[in-house]
Amino acid sequence: MTEPHSTTTLEGRIVTATGVIEHGRLTLNGETIESVEALDSTPEPGAPTFVPGFVDIHNHGGFGGAFPTGSTEDCRKAAAYHLSRGTTTLVASLVSATEEEITAQVERLAPLVDDGTIDGIHLEGPFINPCRCGAQAPSRIQEGDPEMFARILEAAGGRVKSITLAPETAHLPELLELCARYRVIASYGHSDADAPTTHAALAAARESGAVVTATHLFNAMPQIHHRDPGIAAAMINAAADGTAAAELVADGVHLADETVDFVVASAPEHSFAVTDSMEAAGLPDGAYRLGPLEVTVAEGVARLTEGGAIAGGTSTLYDQYLRFAARHGEVAAVRFTATNATEVFAKVSDSLLGGDLVPGARADIVALHPNNQIAAVYHRGKEVSLT
Repeated sequence: MTEPHSTTTLEGRIVTATGVIEHGRLTLNGETIESVEALDSTPEPGAPTFVPGFVDIHNHGGFGGAFPTGSTEDCRKAAAYHLSRGTTTLVASLVSATEEEITAQVERLAPLVDDGTIDGIHLEGPFINPCRCGAQAPSRIQEGDPEMFARILEAAGGRVKSITLAPETAHLPELLELCARYRVIASYGHSDADAPTTHAALAAARESGAVVTATHLFNAMPQIHHRDPGIAAAMINAAADGTAAAELVADGVHLADETVDFVVASAPEHSFAVTDSMEAAGLPDGAYRLGPLEVTVAEGVARLTEGGAIAGGTSTLYDQYLRFAARHGEVAAVRFTATNATEVFAKVSDSLLGGDLVPGARADIVALHPNNQIAAVYHRGKEVSLT
C-alpha cells in the first residue's frame, strides 16, 4: 500500500513563462504542481513572488565542492549550495581528462544523479580544440575518439546528458551518432571553427538526430568578424531558426549585458543562462582549482593563476535572474533562467522536470520577498534548507 502524496498550497504573486498572476495559488501534490489558480482577493502585504526554480545545465561546483575532481560528499555540498540559491535543476560539469579520470568521476557523481540531487553530468571535453582550451589543461585534450566516448557512456549508465565538442574534432559524425543513440546533448564549443565548418557540423547533427547547443557562446571561440563570422555567428543563426540553442554566461564578467541582449533578441526561445560556476561560488576571493589547474579569484572573478584566462564563474542563476529581470522584466527572466533550458534538457531526459509554474510540472519553486531576497526554495515539492 503506497502512502498518499502530501499536498501543499502557496499563495502570492506567480510568475510563469507566459505572464504574471498578481494574486494566485499554487497547489503542490507530492513532486508535482497540481494546479495554478488566479484569486480574486487582494494579496496580503509582503506576499511572496513565486518563480520557477532555476535550471543550470553547465555548472562545475560551488561552496568548496568541485564536480570535476571532488568526492561524492564534496559534490553534494556544491549542489546543496546552488539549491539554496534557487537552482533546482543542475547538471554537473566535468573538464577534459583521461578516460580513467572521467569514468572515475562519473562513478563518484552517480549517487547524486540516482537520488535526484543533480539531474545529469556534462562532459566539457576532452574532444575540443587545444588552441581554444580556455581554463582546461591542454595535456588532457584529444581528438575525437568514438570508441572511448562509447565506453564512457556505457559506464555512465545514462547519467551523462551533455558533451562539449569542437565541430572540427576528428570523427564528429560518429560522435554525434553516439549522442543521438544515448540521448546526450552535443554542445559545440571550445572551438576555432569557421562558419562553414560549423554549418557542416550542424548539418551532421541534424542527420544524426542529435540535440545541439553552444557551450558558453562567445567564450573559448573566435570573436565575430564581419568577413569571418566563425562559430559564434553560425550558432546564433542556428539558435534563431531553432535548430540549436545557446548557453550564455550572463554574469557581467563572461559577457557584457549588451552582448547577452543581442543574442536573446535574436533567439528569445533558444538562448538560456548558465553559470559555468566553479568551487569558489559562494566563497571569498582566494586560491582555488578547476580540474588540475590553479585559479585565483579576485573581486569575484575567477582566472587561471598562470595566464589569466577566465576560469569558470562565481555567480548563481539567482544572480543572473535578478540581473536579467532588471533589464527585461520577470517573465523574460523566467524563460532565460528556467524555461528555455528545460525545453532543451527535456529532449534528452525522461524525468519529470520543472522550468515553469504550470500544472504537471515538477514542483521546483523559488519564493522571493518583495525586495527580491530568497524567502524559500521548493525542490520536488519539498521546502529545502537555505543554510
